Amino acid sequence: MQIHVVQQGDTLYNIADTYGTTPTNLIDANELDAPNNLVVGQTLVIPIVGQFYVVQQGDSLFSIAQQFGLSAEQLAQANNIPVEGTLSVGTRLYIPEQPKPEITANAYIEPTGDEVSQTLVNAAAKAAPYLTYLAPFSYEVGRDGTLTAPPLDNFVQIAENNNASLMLVVTNLEEGEFSQELGHIIVTVQAVQNTLLDNIVNTANEVGFNDVHFDFEFLSPEDREAYNNFLRRAKQRLSEEGLLMSTALAPKTSAEQTGEWYEAHDYAAHGEIADFVVLMTYEWGYSYGPPLAVSPINEVRDVVNFALSVMPANKILLGQNLYGYDWTLPYVEGGEPAEAISPQEAITRAREHNVAIEFDTEAQAPFYTYTDAQGNNHEVWFEDARSIQAKFDMMKELGLLGISYWKLGLAFPQNWLLLQDNFTVRKLD
Repeated sequence: MQIHVVQQGDTLYNIADTYGTTPTNLIDANELDAPNNLVVGQTLVIPIVGQFYVVQQGDSLFSIAQQFGLSAEQLAQANNIPVEGTLSVGTRLYIPEQPKPEITANAYIEPTGDEVSQTLVNAAAKAAPYLTYLAPFSYEVGRDGTLTAPPLDNFVQIAENNNASLMLVVTNLEEGEFSQELGHIIVTVQAVQNTLLDNIVNTANEVGFNDVHFDFEFLSPEDREAYNNFLRRAKQRLSEEGLLMSTALAPKTSAEQTGEWYEAHDYAAHGEIADFVVLMTYEWGYSYGPPLAVSPINEVRDVVNFALSVMPANKILLGQNLYGYDWTLPYVEGGEPAEAISPQEAITRAREHNVAIEFDTEAQAPFYTYTDAQGNNHEVWFEDARSIQAKFDMMKELGLLGISYWKLGLAFPQNWLLLQDNFTVRKLD
């Protein structure tokens, strides 16, 4: 795959011609709804085998080859040039396709209400070929250890049809919010744990879940060790039943990080006990906060680096959002929340308001501002091919187990193309 950033004057036809493909291929790959009206700064994924690189000042054949995991001889051969030759700035080199590392890929899907919308059914069916796990969110624990299931519709069949496994997500959600009091009961009352673990095992066997995933949030800092002990007990029971166990971890950068969302999550203990963990590396920019990139790579890397200091890389799934936010300005603390939007919708709004998409190189994230018909100013941060590719490059660099998406339902076709282009997704069956 090749990522192309639309420049002033670009048309779909000249872009296709540049890369030796067709406008139809570009429209289909990027699900373009207005192919004749591209937005400056918009990214397009070009469906070609391998990619091209334009020589920059200071580049050498050796340095370029090293950047892409090749030898200088391989790169020279692919481009029919001498190894000792001098490269001119602006020369376009073809980078052949490389062997793909194998990863685990998970995606949460969150039905609301009593039934699954057709939008979510379609999203699950579209994503499942690219997934190791499909994770319906969530089974909620009662104060007596009972489990309340989310609507599953035909998720089981969708997973089966695509050789994806199911992840049983268990939460301490109560009336729509993570409950500290409920969490305390779960991790400290043995009778509740006995009932809960029986229910989890029965549900996993009945429905066909492969992994049990504990996402207990907003726990009291005083319950940190109790949570660890609960996980040890759960792991022993689940292993006896042939089930894997994973956990979700708030994004910490040190063991001493304070705050009720962080202190009860013991990275070292989870890394030791669980088969793998999901780092919730998103929501720096969130609906009730000020405009920011949702998962800026500099912040994400800090969390991953801390995790790597206390657990092996092959236990870490990188959390990744599949959405962005549109904030109405000025931001007012406690005011109206930002609107969650898909990357596709973000591009549509930029086009409708005739604004160029910019790119923050530190956060590795696209953004723009616009003024709506009522005169309100807006700021939009979202994901594009560049921001996702930056995360994929980091995953490969650090040897992470894989990626976990929050959440299916908002269209981002470029992500799945790039995931397939960068990795072979592990299937458990």
